[in-house]
Amino acid sequence: MKNFIILCILGEEMKGEIDVNVQNFQDSMYQLIVQTSTNLPKDVRRALKKAKEREIAGTRSAMSLSTIAENIGMADENVSPICQDTGLPTFKIKTPIGVNQLELKQAIKNAMVQATKDGKMRPNAVDSITGDNSGDNLGLGLPVVKFEQWEKDYIDVRLILKGGGCENKNIQYSLPCELEGLGRAGRDLDGIRKCIMHSVYQAQGQGCSAGFIGVGIGGDRSSGYDLAKEQLFRSSDDVNPNEDLRKLEEYVMEHANELGIGTMGFGGETTLLGCKIGVMHRIPASFFVSVAYNCWAFRRLGVKVDPATGNIQDWLYQEGDKVSLVSEAEQQTAAAAEESKEIVLQAPITEEQIRSLKVGDVVSISGMMYTGRDAIHKYLSDNDAPIDLNGQVIYHCGPVMLKDEEGQWHVKAAGPTTSIREEPYQGDIMKKFGIRAVIGKGGMGAKTLAALQEHGGVYLNAIGGAAQYYADCIKSVEGVDLMQFGIPEAMWHLRVEKFKAVVTMDSHGNSLHEDIDKSSLDKLAQFAGKVF
Repeated sequence: MKNFIILCILGEEMKGEIDVNVQNFQDSMYQLIVQTSTNLPKDVRRALKKAKEREIAGTRSAMSLSTIAENIGMADENVSPICQDTGLPTFKIKTPIGVNQLELKQAIKNAMVQATKDGKMRPNAVDSITGDNSGDNLGLGLPVVKFEQWEKDYIDVRLILKGGGCENKNIQYSLPCELEGLGRAGRDLDGIRKCIMHSVYQAQGQGCSAGFIGVGIGGDRSSGYDLAKEQLFRSSDDVNPNEDLRKLEEYVMEHANELGIGTMGFGGETTLLGCKIGVMHRIPASFFVSVAYNCWAFRRLGVKVDPATGNIQDWLYQEGDKVSLVSEAEQQTAAAAEESKEIVLQAPITEEQIRSLKVGDVVSISGMMYTGRDAIHKYLSDNDAPIDLNGQVIYHCGPVMLKDEEGQWHVKAAGPTTSIREEPYQGDIMKKFGIRAVIGKGGMGAKTLAALQEHGGVYLNAIGGAAQYYADCIKSVEGVDLMQFGIPEAMWHLRVEKFKAVVTMDSHGNSLHEDIDKSSLDKLAQFAGKVF
């Protein structure tokens, strides 16, 4: 009798198993990865359109938003990554009971390998001990895949590609605490408000503003961050069902844009595009406010998948019309206005030319340019350069590259990375090798500023995330050195034409980033008084 009961139970369990067409599911995941990397969701496009409409025409922020709009269109047309930093892929999956999650996870890994091979993802998985790049976005713990069971009859898969620049501007507060410009933040709703406002201030332009933030209140250090990132999966158009949190979201959206940080940290009317807040219980001793910052290139999509066929039934975050961010007339007007103000430079660049530049100048560079990120800067600090860098330009960029059948490399995406990571090395390297200009995003610090003044150099800010826009300026790949560091970290020799960027740190001791930081801190202090 006992054996009969066991057999009956096993039979019921087996009847409940769902046999997913794994190959079709893999194909569906490949589509999801490609679309997330190359096609900005409609809710994000609507937020960017509103920002573009309220920005003052002719400003650096307006120029940046126009470039961003153009880049989004180019990514659509080319089916290429919106940003070269395709981030750390994080999947959140809900499955009906009976679905083999192990099979789904392997299918996702296979799809990720193929998408990387096809140039839709940059190989971003790096061994934390050795620094070796796996080359296929797979590695210990990567990609991140989180499963949850539910009672609905379809598989819900959501993917976010969150780049390193914005990930590095995540921040976590432990209440009570003292906050620069805002004073004491206590264990209440008003203390939470102060933390969120401070989180926007501290990001400045390094996270590719204007951005989105997800906020997690409560939990412990790890679950609080998980809750914050969970908020980024909400639609930017939704309304928080918690009345207190709804009011707080509205407050932050109104007043964070009064800080004057603006797009790329250039100053302006729009600093924040979205704010979503969640809450969970905590233990009495701990009170964490965790903030997950995301750049304007908010690459987050989702699909509903038929559990039997493995095919996509519906796409998420794609409700409504696909808004046009820029008209052809706007493009022509903006291009003409930019060209009239541009200072044309041909690399190699002389010290005299560099000394003539000042903060706010728009430059257009043609000639050779050499990429250099974290590994290159560390290498150059201890070794000779593989080529003559005197008078040359270093581009803080880890491009997406593909090699054709003839062995020639081609640039698929090539926007700037966050420059501040190179602060310990940059000034010394410029002086050591005679480098005259560095290009990146988000600005650099006091050490680099002093070196620019002493040596005769400039820092040029390119538009973060505009990977297609800048890839179009790169006409050929002339060579590559130090490939042992992997594709993103190698030194690529790029021939460019009319590569545009803004002087934000000059050789006279001026820094736009320092100025914006000071002015936004002054404005932040206006919000020190109690609100909630």
